[in-house]
Amino acid sequence: MKHKSFQLANQRIAPGSRHSVKIPAARLYNDTPMDLHAEVFHGVKPGPTLLVCAAIHGDELNGIEVCRRLMGELDPLQLAGTVIIVPVVNVFGFIQQSRYLPDRRDLNRCFPGSERGALGSRLAHLFNETLVQNATHIIDLHTGAIHRSNLPQIRVDTDNGDALKMAEAFGTPVILHSKERDGSLRSLASELGIPLILYEAGEALRFDYAAIKAGVIGVQNVMKSLKMLKGRRSRKKVKPVVAHRSGWIRNEYDGLVVPKVELGQTINKGQVIAQTVNPHGDELHAIKSPYHGIVIGISNIPVANEGEALFNVAQFDGERIEHASENVDVFVEAYDQKPI
Repeated sequence: MKHKSFQLANQRIAPGSRHSVKIPAARLYNDTPMDLHAEVFHGVKPGPTLLVCAAIHGDELNGIEVCRRLMGELDPLQLAGTVIIVPVVNVFGFIQQSRYLPDRRDLNRCFPGSERGALGSRLAHLFNETLVQNATHIIDLHTGAIHRSNLPQIRVDTDNGDALKMAEAFGTPVILHSKERDGSLRSLASELGIPLILYEAGEALRFDYAAIKAGVIGVQNVMKSLKMLKGRRSRKKVKPVVAHRSGWIRNEYDGLVVPKVELGQTINKGQVIAQTVNPHGDELHAIKSPYHGIVIGISNIPVANEGEALFNVAQFDGERIEHASENVDVFVEAYDQKPI
């Protein structure tokens, strides 16, 4: 049976071709048009439609570079199905180097959106109607917030079997079980029955080249698992471990924080992971971990008030923590990344 053309925003993409689609989103104050730019790769054989998107938070740059590199490597003549790549979803935040929209709303709390709502709601509605609802699978690319670094990880509702298979195929050291938040793209995808995984890696406003490389290979691994690309998964040695709980360890005293552990490091319950001191040389408090686990997120600012989040720890016990630790070691070696 002859493979059909793919239609997106009233444009037809022939089998075996690549096409740029610009979807009008809004205008700036000076009448400059703002578009959602989608790059479509339509394969020569039928298959899934994978949406890969980045920068729902406009200051999260690693995913944009993952998308750029993917576009340079994909060949529609070697592809089954269709890949839609949207490097920048929050076009307004991106040009301002900001996580948020101009009205300070978080786009990832605006889905499914509304055609007549506020700016974020309208952009979410447009993205949903024109792109999300054309997809059978979604990979959403993120980084940590500004001044926070994340170990490469996949966040997914592990109760969703299809999404869990995608997460396992991606190949990060840790998979974090995470329920959807209201208004998020993940929540929308769940309501629509579309399996979605969220890749978290690095820090906002910074390129982390190991995280970028892992992201490109991870997306390709998922495509191979979906039979969109031929070949075996790369980095086969990394079999992710699922963490069902994680939590931020917070500062107890105002002052300077001297960390004793690194991103990706295994820590034990009761271990001193940081020391709070003041500028005058006094040691105020030893911060101890309340549980066993792997450090998957870390604050990069050494000045912290009482209650500020310092370390995000994926919680493991027994053999599972050893497995997770081995995964981090394999990952670091594979991608030439030293824990921060």
